[in-house]
Amino acid sequence: MELKALGTSSVKVTPIAFGAWAIGGWMWGGAEGQAAIKAIKTSLDAGITTIDTAPIYGFGKSEELVGQALQGIPRDRYQILTKYGMNWRSNKGEYFFDSIDNSGKPTKIYKYAGRDSVLQECEDSLRRLKTDYIDLLQIHWPDATTPIGETMEAVAKLIEQGKVRAAGVCNYSVAQVEEALKTVKLASNQVPYSMIHRAIEKDVVPQAIANKMSIIPYSPLQRGLLTGKIKRDHKFNAGDTREGNRFYKPENIDRTNAFLQKIKPVADGYGVSLAQLVINWTTRQPAMDCVLVGARDDKQVQENVKSLSFKLSDDEIKTIRIHAEELMLVD
Repeated sequence: MELKALGTSSVKVTPIAFGAWAIGGWMWGGAEGQAAIKAIKTSLDAGITTIDTAPIYGFGKSEELVGQALQGIPRDRYQILTKYGMNWRSNKGEYFFDSIDNSGKPTKIYKYAGRDSVLQECEDSLRRLKTDYIDLLQIHWPDATTPIGETMEAVAKLIEQGKVRAAGVCNYSVAQVEEALKTVKLASNQVPYSMIHRAIEKDVVPQAIANKMSIIPYSPLQRGLLTGKIKRDHKFNAGDTREGNRFYKPENIDRTNAFLQKIKPVADGYGVSLAQLVINWTTRQPAMDCVLVGARDDKQVQENVKSLSFKLSDDEIKTIRIHAEELMLVD
């Protein structure tokens, strides 16, 4: 598997990464631990050696499963991307939303990235991941209660200590990235992006290109919608936050499926699924050096890997974009 550098850092990643949000179970209606561990091992065996996780995914569960799955595997054979800045242990920071923890207890989530908290979160992640360094450490969401410079100084210290190889951000605006760059060199900005959700092309992507940063797009399948398997009468499991989401409104499901039928001949021509076509197309977009693709089990991993088995032509990429730009979703 050909590796790509994240920005100008020494961290090299695979074109797609194992997105470990779903295996934490949180906001996805549950997940099975052993299946998740097997999925991670299958990913590595298939050459997808980059894994993206976060403490908040299952309140530590995702990181713990990743750590268990990687035991006994030489550390230089994989890359761990994790995050910080989501606080569920106290009321420090900027209130984000209400949730339910692993014990079923209601809990409030805050965005908090104070200096001491960043340092402690890194130690907690290292413990759960059973490793002594993190390849890319990213702030999960902007924290309005803490100066960006303070947060980035903490990350710079972790890099100096050898506990972190490179710094990244998630969900940062152009202005926030500019502020962070005053303190630390950023390798990447992880932001939502899909064929039907391309707002970052206006300013975030051009900024990344200008500053030699990578974009790490998440939800390229729009949380499953772009697989073509979701119909307007789809039933979600309890706790699955896709229900009620704008993209999952019945009329938007119908419109998206109509769009998918327009590009399906391209997928059929390569003998691949719509999901594999969508992932492949996303890897070919400017600055998108590592596309996050989630999986709960080894079968889903194997399907994801097939998305790299073919190469779209420039004309096919252009045709797909034209159809995507014609799609109008309702709010």
